[in-house]
Amino acid sequence: MADTGKTAIVTGGSQGIGAGLVKAFMERGYNVVANSRNISRSGAFKESDRLALVDGNIAEAATAAKIAEAATSKFGSIDALINNAGIFFSKRFTDYTVEDLRSLVSVNIESFLFISQLSIKQMVAQGTGGSIVNITSTMVNHPIAGIHASVPMITKGGLEAVTRSLAMEYAKQAIRVNAVAPGVVDTPMHKDDPKDFLKTLQPMGQISDVKDVVDAVVYLSEAGQVTGVVLHVDGGAHVGKW
Repeated sequence: MADTGKTAIVTGGSQGIGAGLVKAFMERGYNVVANSRNISRSGAFKESDRLALVDGNIAEAATAAKIAEAATSKFGSIDALINNAGIFFSKRFTDYTVEDLRSLVSVNIESFLFISQLSIKQMVAQGTGGSIVNITSTMVNHPIAGIHASVPMITKGGLEAVTRSLAMEYAKQAIRVNAVAPGVVDTPMHKDDPKDFLKTLQPMGQISDVKDVVDAVVYLSEAGQVTGVVLHVDGGAHVGKW
């Protein structure tokens, strides 16, 4: 596809959904700034005239600043931000520690805050609108009894709430804010989990591919009249009991 002249930022870009997003946006003609702690040394990608790699912990404000600077200095704009970086771990509610909570907030919330603030400021200054897509979880509103994730869902639920709030706050500036809520996806996160069990967690009885989530993110990034939406990619799990 021809060069769009637009720039997309992808956090958590070295593997799984993030790596799929980097490839998809480049294939669609975007310039891409991809981040993870060690993305330049991961072997996932090589820098090019249309791809910048930024190492660092996205939960730190300094890393977010480096990412935004890379986008504007190398490519001249920030047009799409995909807040993909995040962590998840399952325990019974009474077993979570304050350190667990702080870790979840740091990676899932602070990382969103720092890079989103910088991206929105740049989008407003450009005056041409933009798109932000947050990756949440279908379990925010549709918990599964066998998966103990109440504390991680505090952070993912917060992302869904801020998605809707920001969609309203920046609608007049044509900055659209949406979210994708995956169910079970075939990523390294689930490499040690029994596949037969994972298939029972979605009523369609399948495990979603990375491409399923990537396609949803690309759609929301380019759908000019869609904002404030949480798009579920979960084989129907959000619909109800099965």
